[in-house]
Amino acid sequence: MLSFWRVILSILFPPFSVLDKGCGSIIIVFILTLCGWVPGVIAALVILNNPKN
Repeated sequence: MLSFWRVILSILFPPFSVLDKGCGSIIIVFILTLCGWVPGVIAALVILNNPKN
């Protein structure tokens, strides 16, 4: 389950919320955030909610 602070961080600045998930996740979320804030937030939440960490 996602922690409350992780969700808040993924809404405010998505790349910071996936720092511990690896370089690929950070790059993907960062690029999607540059394309638009909403795709970055969605990608961050999907990556954080993935049970196969």
